[in-house]
Amino acid sequence: MNELAQKVTDRIILAIDRDELVLPTMPEMALKVREVAEDPEASIGKLGEVISNDAGLTARIIKVANSPLFRAPREIEDLNMALGRLGMQTTANLATGLAMEQMFQATSDLIDKRMRAVWAKSSEVAGICHVLCKHFTKLRPDQATLAGLIHQIGVLPVLSFAEDHPSLMKDSITLDAVVEHSQPIIGGKILEAWEFPTELRKIPADCMDFGREVEKADYADLVTVAMLQSYSGQPRFSDIDPETVKAFHRLGLDPNVDTAEAEDLSDEMEAAMAMLK
Repeated sequence: MNELAQKVTDRIILAIDRDELVLPTMPEMALKVREVAEDPEASIGKLGEVISNDAGLTARIIKVANSPLFRAPREIEDLNMALGRLGMQTTANLATGLAMEQMFQATSDLIDKRMRAVWAKSSEVAGICHVLCKHFTKLRPDQATLAGLIHQIGVLPVLSFAEDHPSLMKDSITLDAVVEHSQPIIGGKILEAWEFPTELRKIPADCMDFGREVEKADYADLVTVAMLQSYSGQPRFSDIDPETVKAFHRLGLDPNVDTAEAEDLSDEMEAAMAMLK
């Protein structure tokens, strides 16, 4: 990373530590959904009442329930049917993740375009995570999906900072370097402030640690592999030797072969990515 990018990164992190740059707050809908999901006495009907107040989110949940991934015996026509199909935990994680989409918007066209691109890529990674999780681990696909959706959450304050500093917006190379370096650290700070489960708080940093050593595959491994699959053939990560990425080995995958094609999962991955768009 160039010297200017390092200085900007240090300024952003210092501003956050001094509360001069405010971390984004979780969307109100996501907060309400989590509150219900974490209440041991709450019913799935209560969750439905909360989600039904947001017509857009309701439509997205119904769309997910109708995805080929969930193989509903008949078409899901309303939210109650969707909740019955998905279950409380899956619905809560999906609703939490999907509610975050509204955060990836900005007032300037340039930053808005970048934020929407980040969300689109996060959705793609989340879809791949869902399928990999289902086929290669005993972890929860809904949690894996949420892990994919939040893995770049640290981009938000960085791009907000750039929006207030026009010179940085004009220097896309430096801005890219700042985002790459600082967003994993800031992402962890955001998820800690949001009181996310410990296994998810480290996702932004751990998914970028390609040589990370852990005993068994975890959600960060799924995001790492999904991310590398998503960027396959593109300049980003082109200098990474797949053989050195420990996540592939923990998941039992060949790092040099496209997982979707090798395991005949292309259709399923396309369906997973489509359900989140």
